[in-house]
Parts: sequence; structure tokens; C-alpha cells
Amino acid sequence: MPAATRRAVIGGGTGFLGSSLKKALEAEGYDVRVIGRTGPDARWDDPASVVRVVDGADLVVGLAGKSVDCRYTTANRDEILRSRVDTTRALSDAIAQSARPPAVWMNASSATVYRYALDRPQTEADEAVDTGFSPDVARTWEAELFRADLPATRRVALRTTIVLGDGPATRVFFRLARFGLGGPQFDGWWFPHRRYRGIGPHPSEPHQPMWVRSKGRQKFSWIHVDDFVGAIRFIRDTPSIHGAVNMSAPTQTDNRTLMATLRRVVGMPIGMPAWRFMLEPAMWVLRVEPELLLKSRWVAPQVLLDAGYRFAHPELEPALRAVRGEKVSSRAT
Repeated sequence: MPAATRRAVIGGGTGFLGSSLKKALEAEGYDVRVIGRTGPDARWDDPASVVRVVDGADLVVGLAGKSVDCRYTTANRDEILRSRVDTTRALSDAIAQSARPPAVWMNASSATVYRYALDRPQTEADEAVDTGFSPDVARTWEAELFRADLPATRRVALRTTIVLGDGPATRVFFRLARFGLGGPQFDGWWFPHRRYRGIGPHPSEPHQPMWVRSKGRQKFSWIHVDDFVGAIRFIRDTPSIHGAVNMSAPTQTDNRTLMATLRRVVGMPIGMPAWRFMLEPAMWVLRVEPELLLKSRWVAPQVLLDAGYRFAHPELEPALRAVRGEKVSSRAT
């Protein structure tokens, strides 16, 4: 089939990741259709329009969902879960109704499903999952992806770590480093709260206490946006890959090393360390959750490595410098 006739559908294609993927697929010759709250090609509240773009598509990638770059208020918690499950169900129903269903459906998920790990990296073979809000969201999200019987469509859950690029998490990290706050972050005691309580059809209670004295050694797993897009293209072209796939670089680091690397990249010689009692009020002001900095995410991309994927950005510092170069370049234009 000529490349120009191939169609790809991106659910949630107007965000940071969706825009990057859309640009890459269009460069390959795809006719890319985007589903969003207001279109442009189909709307989530119009099931017929979703079926229209999905039927006959070669590739579907679901990336929709409210950003977690917020405080976990009750309203935000409910919207984070609802937006992910409802849009995944809409794609599933559209594929089930398609006369020509897509060969591949990849859907976003989260690597926060894995347990808090300081001992070893977690691969797709690990079954020890975490408890509480974020893991419950990921489990419910994936359950909806694999719920229906769709024999003609290969399905992949993209268990994504923090994506380095012009996105919200990267902006927070660079901002901390530029302002001299790029020292290590230390977990520790804080007043009990219920923001991380479980959610969904089978809510789980978070482990108590909800903090670990990791001494700034909590692990940081990441992937550059180029490899996020590259891995999607690789999975598309590798029929043996299905199920969960960890979207993470092959090298992981810890918080101390991350912050030291950020300081070098931005040219800031000092970085004040921060303990949880300092981070909690600061994150309240920034309207984000401290787990971005304090949760130990140690995730390895075993499926991608075993299948032969070659990462464009396997090391942290060159990846951060590439992001900073892209940001400077985009401002210059």
C-alpha cells in the first residue's frame, strides 16, 4: 500500500506528545486524523465521528487524558481517571464497530503502576505493582484497553515514564535548576493526607507511611520525546510486540544525579537541597504534586531492548542538552 494512503489516528493529538507524534507520522506520509474534545477531525462526544476516522485506519494511538500536572483534588482526581477511561472506551468501541479495524492500537499508560523501587529496575515481567491513586489509574486504564474482544487488532499499553521535551515535567526541572533550587530532594515525614487514596472500581490503599527516607537516592526513569516517538514507530513495525511496553530509556539515574546534571546543563553552580517539609508548600504554590520529585521510579525497557530497538538518546545529560538546545532554537525562531 503506498505510504500516502496510510491513515493514522491519534486520540489526544494536540498535546505535547501528540503533536510530536503527528509531525513524525506526517513526515512518513501518513494522513493523520486527530480526535479531541473539539476535533479537529473527530470529537469524543460524537461516537459516529470516532468510528468514521478509526474505520480503515492502519494505526491508532490513544494519548488522551487530563494532565497530571496539577494537585490531586477530588475534582482533578476524578477527571484524571474519567478522561483516560472514557476516551479509551471510545476507541475500543469504535474499533469493535469498524468494518476494517486497525492492525495496531497503542494506548498510553503509566509506569507509576510499578512498586516504589530502590533495589532493582522493574521490567514488564514484574507483577509487584504499587497501590494508591496513580497505580489505580494505570490499572483501570489498561483494563479498558484490553477489555473488549478485538481479534484483528494488536494492542499495546505504553507504560510511559517522564518524557523529556518541551512538556510540563521538563519545564519544572529546568525551572528549579535555573533558580538555584537544583539540589537533591529528600523524602521524609509530612502530615497525613488523602490525596493519594485509591480510585476506580477496585481502589487500593497506599502503603503506609506514604514516604521513604531515600536520602535523595530515589530513582528517576525517563525517555526523550524523540525515543517516545521512535519507539511507537518501532512497535508498529514489530508484530511480535504486544501487551505492556515500558517507555523508558535504557539508563536510569537517581534524584541526586538528575539534579546535578540539570545544574551542569543550565550552568548553575549551586543548588539548594530541599526536604519534604520545604517541598510540600512549594509544590502547593506550583499546583503540582511532590511525587514528581520524590517517588522512586526505576523502570527498564526490557521489551524494547529484547526486540532490538536502538535508542537515539540513551544517556541523561546528552538528552537534557538536546532538549535545552531545541527549546533555545524554538525561541530564536
